[in-house]
Amino acid sequence: MSKAHPLELKKFMDKKLPLKLNGGRHVQGILRGFDPLMSLVIDECVEMATSGQPNNNGVVVT
Repeated sequence: MSKAHPLELKKFMDKKLPLKLNGGRHVQGILRGFDPLMSLVIDECVEMATSGQPNNNGVVVT
């Protein structure tokens, strides 16, 4: 079985990004790091709740 290549995320480092996570969650924050398994470190993370109220979460590892 061949290894899957992770997406090229280096060009998005230290930039503010909108992200859609598993479970239909939407967050926005600054990409600070990632690994080959696609774990992400998001700084200044804000979750866009379904109620429309933003939730500030600080640093998040997904």
